[in-house]
Amino acid sequence: MNLKPIHSPSFYPRHLIVFTLIFLSSLSLHVEALSATKDEVGTDWTETAGINRSEIEKALKNVSSAGKPHLLWLIQHMPTEDLQNLDASFLLEHVEGAIIAWKNAPWSEKVPEKVVRDSLLPYANINERRDRWREDFRNRFLPLIEKASSPSEAAAILNNKIFGILKVKYSTKRPKADQSPYESIEAGLASCTGLSVILIDACRSVGIPARFVGTPLWSDSSGNHSWVEVWDEGWHFTGAAEPTGEELNKGWFLGRASRASSSNPATAIYAVQWSNDKLYFPMVWKPEDTSVGAIDITHRYSKDQPTLTENESFLKISVLDHRGQRVQSSVMAYTSTGEKLKGESKDDSHDSNDLLTFKVKKNATTLVSCEKGPLVAATLVTPSTSDYVLQLQLSEPGKASESQHALMCMDLIISQYPERLTQVAQLPLARVPLTREDAERAKTSLWKAYSRNIQKERKDEMENKTISIEKFEMPFDFKVFGENSKERRSLWISLHGGGGAPASVNDQQWENQKRLYSPEEGIYLAPRAPTNTWNLWHQGHIDTAFDRLIENMIHFHNVDPNKVYLLGYSAGGDGVYQLAPRMADRWAAAAMMAGHPNDARPDSLLNLPFTIHMGGKDSSYNRNSKAEEWKILLEKLRSKDPAGYDHWVEIYPNKGHWMDREDAQAIPWMAKNIRNLRPQKIVWLQDDVKHDRSYWLSVDQPVSRSRIVANLNENIVSLDTSKDVSVITVRLDDSMLNLDNPVQIILNSNTNMTFNPFRSIGTLVKTLSERGDDTGMFCTEIEISHTD
Repeated sequence: MNLKPIHSPSFYPRHLIVFTLIFLSSLSLHVEALSATKDEVGTDWTETAGINRSEIEKALKNVSSAGKPHLLWLIQHMPTEDLQNLDASFLLEHVEGAIIAWKNAPWSEKVPEKVVRDSLLPYANINERRDRWREDFRNRFLPLIEKASSPSEAAAILNNKIFGILKVKYSTKRPKADQSPYESIEAGLASCTGLSVILIDACRSVGIPARFVGTPLWSDSSGNHSWVEVWDEGWHFTGAAEPTGEELNKGWFLGRASRASSSNPATAIYAVQWSNDKLYFPMVWKPEDTSVGAIDITHRYSKDQPTLTENESFLKISVLDHRGQRVQSSVMAYTSTGEKLKGESKDDSHDSNDLLTFKVKKNATTLVSCEKGPLVAATLVTPSTSDYVLQLQLSEPGKASESQHALMCMDLIISQYPERLTQVAQLPLARVPLTREDAERAKTSLWKAYSRNIQKERKDEMENKTISIEKFEMPFDFKVFGENSKERRSLWISLHGGGGAPASVNDQQWENQKRLYSPEEGIYLAPRAPTNTWNLWHQGHIDTAFDRLIENMIHFHNVDPNKVYLLGYSAGGDGVYQLAPRMADRWAAAAMMAGHPNDARPDSLLNLPFTIHMGGKDSSYNRNSKAEEWKILLEKLRSKDPAGYDHWVEIYPNKGHWMDREDAQAIPWMAKNIRNLRPQKIVWLQDDVKHDRSYWLSVDQPVSRSRIVANLNENIVSLDTSKDVSVITVRLDDSMLNLDNPVQIILNSNTNMTFNPFRSIGTLVKTLSERGDDTGMFCTEIEISHTD
């Protein structure tokens, strides 16, 4: 294919041109052509054509009878420069080719002649170089649309396929805006203008009427844009090299086009129409050129399109790599109302104004994040205008590690907006592998943000000293013992007796409990049971209420989460029997006074020091004999695990239900103990009130009475489970093992699995949010199932 301009000497041998000019000087031809100038064309073009008059006359002489009216139309409406320069062979090739394409198209009878002349016949669109593209394009592209039944379907097919065939893509680095088809093919690059020219010419070559459309300036002053309209019993638009599947009338620019206005010519939308000489197409790349006729079609785009209220903004997002080039990237945004938005940013093969767009609230902060491979970026943005453009910059590979970059993005967000913490856990940056040092820094930042949130959200309930869970309310009162210091305090949760009695009786029991014990140091807290039933402290809402209570005390009163102690008397002792094993990983130690275990089991107390105090004569409900039974159970368990099941069972032979405060000796025994949240071995036996987490294990679907035994030995984790446990998650951090080395999991002694763990912000946030305990944050988790 010859890609040179048609006026190149090598393209048209001059001896042929000279010979033709001599031949066309015959008088009869000259007279015939002159008659056409006035009678059929309607204006005298002979003077305008100048020295090119002979070429026009030659074309009129040799055109077919079917083509002559169309050639005459072209002569009347073509730009003056073309009239003075185009040769006969060029005109004949395009006119005859247009007629062939039109007449052979299945939809030819549905296309008005006026549309054919303005949008199928022309050999050019704007001021691009004049190329002989029609026959070449027809041969290339007609096979692509053989099965198309409409111009719209055919145009969509062409838009999807021809740019790959021609190897032309969008780029602002194209040689110039107003490229001809072959100039764009030679460069391999084109702007929206050059791409539109190619698609229009391809459409025209196979009998699809198409026209050039554009605006010199978007209403937000972000630049110009060009696109294509095709005729299918009406005009339908599409972006060149921006196909929207098999459909037309869709495009990224629709929102911007909807805000165009004819009242301002600079922001109106125009379609090229050679037959109209009252308005010209504003070519911003050559503003002095008024040779291309046009019509204003703004009204077709400005109606029934998405609009903004005065409180809304279009947030337009591009993602740049470290070189400043646009890249395709997964983008996620959380609006100020918590709405989650997702999309894909566009790379440099798309128009520079083609940006991922979200509708958000104006003057409200939106969290935006992106991800491309291991690279992430995130920021907060507060759009203040109707159209707000945001550029996200990905880090340079190797310059700052992905770990550091993720940490910086996280800090940027939560330092300003700690309430966005849960959203951060959903961002791509939350999955970026962290170094050990960055994981530690992340823990500190996350803890500060989380604490700020809790203190803001739960201020009222702490001032009111009431925990609300579902339909239940749990009042509490507390007293501080010991000197005021900056060190974190112990917390003693003391459960009153009563139950199965009127509220007034239980209220009195609560008052008694407030004064029953006096630790040397710490906060002594007595909650009032939410109900008055016999099982005051057994019910499932108690566990949830205590989780929240402990969390609040950590954040509002500087409680040490590793020094939380549980004790209870009578019905409160019943509760300790139940809650100590169920919530074993919450307590540093537990003391049961004068209670009954009911169906509780001690298996989960492996790492929880547990003391029982009972009057030898307290025989109601067999409390004393049950205490003896538990003493035996605990001794047997300890004999099998000498490093665990620390216990002290004291039976006071001459005491009844009231032990004359001798049970208070449990307090200093408990105070010696500090919780170990990362023991080497865990025994986890589920109760009928189920939990999804214990120490460094969690399960998604806890099953009553299911059992897990876990052992940690360097980088090997052994798990033995009952058959009803399907999926287990192991939580780890660098204090437990070397996370930079593989971790081996042995399941039920017969399945070995090896994992390469990684630390992540997501796991830190997840484990922090579960308990609100800074020492309970883990940076790594590994999920294991029986199917692995």
